[in-house]
Amino acid sequence: MITVFLQFLFSGLTTGAVYALVGMGFNIIYNSTSIINLAQGEFVVIGGLMMWFFTESAKLPFILSAVLTVLSAGLVGLLMERLTIKPLKKTDLLLMIMVTIAVSILMRGILMFKFGKDSYSYPPFTAGEPITIAGAIIQQQTLWVIGITGVCIVLLFFFFNKTIIGKAMRACAVDTTAAKLVGINVSQIVMISFILSAMVGAIGGIAITPISLMEYDKGPMLAVKGFCVAIMGGLGRGRGAVIGGFVLGILESMTAGYIHSGLKDAVALVIMLAILFFKPAGIFGSATMARLRKF
Repeated sequence: MITVFLQFLFSGLTTGAVYALVGMGFNIIYNSTSIINLAQGEFVVIGGLMMWFFTESAKLPFILSAVLTVLSAGLVGLLMERLTIKPLKKTDLLLMIMVTIAVSILMRGILMFKFGKDSYSYPPFTAGEPITIAGAIIQQQTLWVIGITGVCIVLLFFFFNKTIIGKAMRACAVDTTAAKLVGINVSQIVMISFILSAMVGAIGGIAITPISLMEYDKGPMLAVKGFCVAIMGGLGRGRGAVIGGFVLGILESMTAGYIHSGLKDAVALVIMLAILFFKPAGIFGSATMARLRKF
């Protein structure tokens, strides 16, 4: 019994780590623009598919492929902000959210045209036998996924609290007008938030693809789960998204293992509806106050 439980637990931690990265991507853009970027899941897909292209098709070294993949995702984030968000920045927020949906559909179409409807994967980062803990088998790639997520969390914490750009992004989150008055280029900060969010999503896609096959149409469901994680932790609160990501991943794994695998994707929807009905500010506190706190 403990072996089965641990197997489900480690599986949940793996997917939860990716959900945490998607949730943090939501929060990065929300804190700078108040926009819910529903194309966030596509950045994860871009990460997985572009990594496959560079490593398996172009036959480039692993490190170079990873760098090019992250930079490619950052470029997509830049183009998205410059071509669709910046021209509309003074219009209704609801319209801009609708624009992100349109961008998501466009990205999905481009990815389908380029990669088709096949599933893609590539070898794990390190070769070797799986690790066994109390009878539960853990793939080495699982440790990579969790470790990479941990590193991203630390780096983002350092970025938002110790760098000038990070502090400027937090200032924009508190009051855009005041940020402009003290000389912060808000337009540039918004652009950086989209680039950073895209890069974070791509890193998640790079890490999870060796375990979970990547397909062109995975973005919408990843976006739903990432949004669920973001509101679970309190929209705009980075640490809440991290905790929410792991909680959602574990709940999904346990539901699939102990109840029925067909109910796995319904977990996020049930949690999201429950939070929106009963605690819209999120489990971990007020969304308004979250934007005044550190990451």
